[in-house]
Amino acid sequence: MSTSSSSPLDSLKSWVVANYSEPLDSLKQSLRVAYVVFAFCSAFFLGGFKALLVGPVAAALLIIGNVGVILGLLPWHVAWTVYSLIKTNYINSALKFAFLFVLPILFALWLALSIFGSILVGVGYGFFAPWVSTFEAFRQDSETKKFLHGVVDGTWGTIKGSCTVVRDFADICYHSYPLYLKELRESSHNHQPHSIRLVDVPACILVALMGLIVDIPLYTVIALIKSPYMLFKGWQRLLHDLISREGPFLETACVPIAGLAILLWPLVVVGSVVLAIVSSIFIGLYGSVVVFQERSFQRGVAYVVAMVSAFDEYTNDWLYLKEGSILPKPQYRKRKASNSTEFSVGASISKGIRSTPSSSAAPAMLVPNLAPSRSVREAIQEVKMVQIWEDIMKSCEIRGKELVDASVITPFGLYEWLRTKGCAQETVSLGLPSYALLHTILYSIKTGSGGLMLSGGTEVTHHNRPQDRLLDWFFHPVIVLKEQIQAIKLREEEVRFLEKSVLFSGNIADGNSWDNGSAVPHDPLRAAQIQAISRRLVGMTRSISKFPTYRRRYRQVVKLLITYSLERDGSCASRSNRSVSSIEIVPCEV
Repeated sequence: MSTSSSSPLDSLKSWVVANYSEPLDSLKQSLRVAYVVFAFCSAFFLGGFKALLVGPVAAALLIIGNVGVILGLLPWHVAWTVYSLIKTNYINSALKFAFLFVLPILFALWLALSIFGSILVGVGYGFFAPWVSTFEAFRQDSETKKFLHGVVDGTWGTIKGSCTVVRDFADICYHSYPLYLKELRESSHNHQPHSIRLVDVPACILVALMGLIVDIPLYTVIALIKSPYMLFKGWQRLLHDLISREGPFLETACVPIAGLAILLWPLVVVGSVVLAIVSSIFIGLYGSVVVFQERSFQRGVAYVVAMVSAFDEYTNDWLYLKEGSILPKPQYRKRKASNSTEFSVGASISKGIRSTPSSSAAPAMLVPNLAPSRSVREAIQEVKMVQIWEDIMKSCEIRGKELVDASVITPFGLYEWLRTKGCAQETVSLGLPSYALLHTILYSIKTGSGGLMLSGGTEVTHHNRPQDRLLDWFFHPVIVLKEQIQAIKLREEEVRFLEKSVLFSGNIADGNSWDNGSAVPHDPLRAAQIQAISRRLVGMTRSISKFPTYRRRYRQVVKLLITYSLERDGSCASRSNRSVSSIEIVPCEV
């Protein structure tokens, strides 16, 4: 009975599927395309309106702030640099004379390029950040969230971002640069000084000027000639991804953003040409270094000529043009060092691009990778730099609270670090982040990780680490240090000794009041190994502290520790509340 009653329905269903499945699929595809086109147009015009509304304010804040920092600190930068050159023993008198002679040229370049870069970044960030944020809103799940984020995102956040950029730039100019100069003065005692003959100074200066006169115009001509090909080659790559639904076009939610990339590709090409011209300045000046290294004026001239050919050859490889170059490429080295990279611009990002051995060290136009893009899913699986920064600061906060509970770090020491702008209290400025980094390494060893295991459970390896040049300087040395700690198999009391040595930057006497169960190894060799590891950890932290955004984020951690210590100790809060009342306590920002 049931079989006979259901048979007509089954037959009707089969008939509908057989006759209307393809039209329905076609209708769904058409609706999907219509939705993408509507989303793109809506985001394009709404983002353009927000860019016109917010862009001038954000750009003005960033440009005025950065230019004010540049001009305001210029006298101090000149004074600090001249003083460091005079005091350092890293170079001899003739080399000091050569640097002092070209110092006005270098500072003129600094003024021109930094002001031009600030204007470029200010206009680009102020006008395009609201636009991109509008397109990013279409990645939200619900339609309500898409509309809300499309209207709100990129407005007040862009203005705050401009202020943050100015703050980070000021930290680099006012704190990081003097620290580099201080290291130049102090590290010179541990190195063999570089020397140059006085007769080679005029040759260095002449080759540097020749490099500017020859390389800048020729680099400009080559970049301009090849820019149309780069424009159409990039459009071809993006349109191919769009048609075949590869790379950024794989996910429907990302199609509007990828469409914006097609429209803005000409700006990328213009930026690449400008960066190629700017890089030619430094490549030309590097000719004086070749004269110094080779002790030969002729080889310096050969370098100037060879770099033009290398640039032409490298851009041919990058843009899939005919290999090689018709320009002459004289030999400017007596022997080629295996680890020499010269002054290559873009060599570090040439993975995935076909290249010849002769072009591996050549300077290049800074162009994006024209090879097939990775899918969005592959990009999501990569650990982001912001995750690592967040974990570093979170680890500093957790370890700092432990040390505050143990009375190793006091509210007075934290406030003193803020008051002196980090010039004192090495336990706070270097000891605490070094201590947190040590525990990250020890935790990675304990879990058996092949890379670094973050506190949130994310493992950073060579495969999923961010492709960032700043991280390259940091990641590999930390992995090497992790393997060294793992190899010497520290006992528990030796680990405690390493913790104390790291926290107090090697001054164990300062930590006598902290009884953490440490014991100095009886074997002098083993004690020296532990102290060497401690010095390397502190040195890495000192290098990390000069990175952009680090100082701003770490100040927030210190303020959070002050709040925690005052809440923990009421009597201390009553004595110190007036001292820190002017300090704004805010959570650590991303």
